[in-house]
Amino acid sequence: MERDDLIHDNLYSLSANHDEEHGKAIRKKIWQVTAILTAITIVEVCTGAFIKQYYEGVANEFWWIIKWSFIILTVVKAAYIVLVFMHLGDERKNFKWVILGPYILFIAYLIFICLSEASYWNEVFNGPGSITP
Repeated sequence: MERDDLIHDNLYSLSANHDEEHGKAIRKKIWQVTAILTAITIVEVCTGAFIKQYYEGVANEFWWIIKWSFIILTVVKAAYIVLVFMHLGDERKNFKWVILGPYILFIAYLIFICLSEASYWNEVFNGPGSITP
């Protein structure tokens, strides 16, 4: 049995049709992905670093907005990474949702578990008849 990935003859090299135009498009896509992910990361880092020191007496409603914005931005970054680096951006819409749907459900489940456990621990330590650590 002859492996076709080891054949190096003239016909193989002529059939490889990579040109400079295709290379430029790929490099442009890489820079676009880098810029988008960097911008989202900068927004997250700046928000996390500066929001507490500039808004010391912030209401609870504002903190919920910040927490949910972090969750949403993280999910957007994860979905974008999956779409680009797993090459799902070029697939059909239904196939994208077949791949992304379980991720979204899993993240929603993790958020639910974190919130329910946090409310339980809050009740244990701060509720009536609480345990003093």
